[in-house]
Amino acid sequence: MTYVVSESCVACKYTDCVTPCPVDAFREGRNALVIDPEVCIDCALCVPECPVDAIAHEHQLPERQRAWIRLNRDLARQWPPITRAHAALPGAADWAAVADKVGQLDRRPGGRRCDEAE
Repeated sequence: MTYVVSESCVACKYTDCVTPCPVDAFREGRNALVIDPEVCIDCALCVPECPVDAIAHEHQLPERQRAWIRLNRDLARQWPPITRAHAALPGAADWAAVADKVGQLDRRPGGRRCDEAE
């Protein structure tokens, strides 16, 4: 059992959740984060930190978000760890209200671009 980052994170990528994680379970893609289920210790410290409510326990995900359990597992194997918070993506506030963003998910490994400010 683990916590899962869901569709709400796509195109927002707020990273407030990363800082309280005691085991560095977050992985970073170009426009979203995921949680590595092999690392997550189910502490739930990240949940209240997410401003778009993108993190939930896998057993609490709505049926339409259940695919994110597998996406977190699969992408965590490909994406690098993120251990420090940084600014959300440009336009994150606008994207926060958008539903059905799975088609916007960029599956390439991420990380900060050199031109992004801290």
